[in-house]
Amino acid sequence: MSKTLTIDIRHAEPQDAEAIAGAHRAAWSQAYTGILPHKALRQMLERRNVAWWRRAIRGSTSILVLDVGGTIAGYATLGLNRARSLPQEGEIYELYLRPEFQGVGLGKRLFNEARQLLTSLGCKGMAIWCLEENHPSVDFYRFQGGRDVAEGHETFDGKTLKKIAFIWA
Repeated sequence: MSKTLTIDIRHAEPQDAEAIAGAHRAAWSQAYTGILPHKALRQMLERRNVAWWRRAIRGSTSILVLDVGGTIAGYATLGLNRARSLPQEGEIYELYLRPEFQGVGLGKRLFNEARQLLTSLGCKGMAIWCLEENHPSVDFYRFQGGRDVAEGHETFDGKTLKKIAFIWA
């Protein structure tokens, strides 16, 4: 008897909050350990708890979840571009997958779905900001056709890190 594995990208629902919090914790721990100061990373992970995600899901930011066979494997948050210096109207604020779901094309599917959603909402162009030291993400966005056009800085617990803006027309 064969089983079919379903892969679904859909809008987050309040009952997804616990699973999104788990995906956030796993993805951020992998992505930022050794980049962000330990205390800053720990505080961010503690702040983004289940209650935080429940509020976010009810808020105005669009949140997509990547559901693989009933497991929330990743998520994307998106909306209007927050950087006034960039002409792109849409922005993907976050796009993260649990480590065990990375490297098999699921991130690309989630990215494309988020991009299509921004287009369907009338956004012309899209931006994503990424920490320069997060090499896997920088490589991913370049591979998806992003052009790095701007730089900024963000400080975490006294450590200033460079971030890069990638854009798509």
